[in-house]
Amino acid sequence: QVQLVESGGGLVQAGGSLRLSCAASGRTLSSYIMGWFRQAPGKAREFVAATTDYADSVKGRFTCSEDNAKNTVNLQMNSLKPEDTAVYYCAARILTASGYNRRSPSAYDYWGQGTQVTVSS
Repeated sequence: QVQLVESGGGLVQAGGSLRLSCAASGRTLSSYIMGWFRQAPGKAREFVAATTDYADSVKGRFTCSEDNAKNTVNLQMNSLKPEDTAVYYCAARILTASGYNRRSPSAYDYWGQGTQVTVSS
C-alpha cells in the first residue's frame, strides 16, 4: 500500500505558475502508474495528466515529472488560467498489464488528500 501527500497548491494570478508535488511513502512509485486529476466545485473529477498524456485543456502548459530519488512526482503548471482553479489530486494505480483507461479516476487504487489551486483573473 502507498500513501500519497500533495503539496504546492496556492493562490496565483492568471499567467503565473505553480509546481505541485506528490510524495509517496510505503512503496516505491516505480510500482505504480501515477496520474493527476482535479475537481472544481460542483464538477466531476477530471483527468489532468499521466506521464506524457495530457488533457487538451492543459497540453502545452502543464508538465509531469518524476524524482525517483525522492519518490515524488511533480506537476509543473505554467500560464495558469482562472479555469484551472480546482482541488488537484495525485493518484496511483498498481502497475499491471494494459486494459485500463488511465484517464478514468476509477482506474486508480490510491489517492492523495488534494491541494487547492486558485487562479485569480
